[in-house]
Amino acid sequence: MAVVKHFISESIKKTEIDEFLQKKLERAGYGGVNISKTPLGTHIVIYAMRPGIVIGRGGETIRELASLLEEKFGVSNPQISVSEIEIPELNAHVVASRIASALQRGIHFRRAGFWALNQVMEAGALGVEIIISGKLRTERARYEKFRAGYLPKCGEPALKYMRKAEVHVQLKPGIFGVKVRIMPPDAVFPDKIQIVESPPQEETTEEKAVAEATTEETVETTSEEKEETE
Repeated sequence: MAVVKHFISESIKKTEIDEFLQKKLERAGYGGVNISKTPLGTHIVIYAMRPGIVIGRGGETIRELASLLEEKFGVSNPQISVSEIEIPELNAHVVASRIASALQRGIHFRRAGFWALNQVMEAGALGVEIIISGKLRTERARYEKFRAGYLPKCGEPALKYMRKAEVHVQLKPGIFGVKVRIMPPDAVFPDKIQIVESPPQEETTEEKAVAEATTEETVETTSEEKEETE
């Protein structure tokens, strides 16, 4: 039980850190965080579209983040590094934040959902699912689902490759939730078999010599049979 409680508490802490960084680094195009423990402390990788804003002038912002994580969440000796997001459309956090921002600007949820769906698929994703929930059209809360491509919900590919994110946004009717699941183009599926054709092999010098000798013997035998017949 102690081990289970440890993993649960660590997962809760990671979620709290993720939500904190999402609000703190909204202007930087926050795209998620990866936390791993090392013998020297805790290694934290922050993914963002604009790393310069995360680092700050002379590293001021990143030092402030390190002290906040240590004081507020009890992270031991945080070592923060920033990684730039190469393709924002394949990052679930970025896509969910863009949809939430569009909803805040008054764009209809269907338009925002289909726009994000097309952007992700055009970027090369194998599959994507977007769920927008809340008081969409009536006083009763409901959800709308937008889906395209191949997106398994269980198994090793879903656990290993799927990128997930959830963002909440406060609007006049109430709180809206945006869930995004993306299957990246580099995902490998066990049920997708690729047959590779081997190139034709060239005959070696010895094989050619043997083939020529066999041909000559065949010709001589044929000529001898003809003479005997005559």
